[in-house]
Amino acid sequence: MAEDSKPVYLRLREIIAASILDGEYRDGALLPSVRAFAAQQGANPLTVAKAYQNFQDDGLVVVKRGVGMFVADGATRRLRAMERERFLDSVWPPVAAQMRRLGIDLDELAGREDA
Repeated sequence: MAEDSKPVYLRLREIIAASILDGEYRDGALLPSVRAFAAQQGANPLTVAKAYQNFQDDGLVVVKRGVGMFVADGATRRLRAMERERFLDSVWPPVAAQMRRLGIDLDELAGREDA
């Protein structure tokens, strides 16, 4: 799916997921409020709320009423496993096929500084 054809809430979810996986928000960390994240991303607060709800449904975020949303304990590990599975199932097959078409092997990729 092309990046610009993805629903906005999924693009926002990817931004949040990357922030968690990159360690910007560790397990137990307070996430930005819906309004703050919406302003930062130039998004509608309802769309941000939908992205956050998606994380909550997956058990990756917990809500403390009156305080905010927090990254759940163990969320980084579970999110990494989920994203790894998604990558191997959905992202890697077309990349591997393109590599075969172009004659690129894993050793060549491993030797690149930007890989």
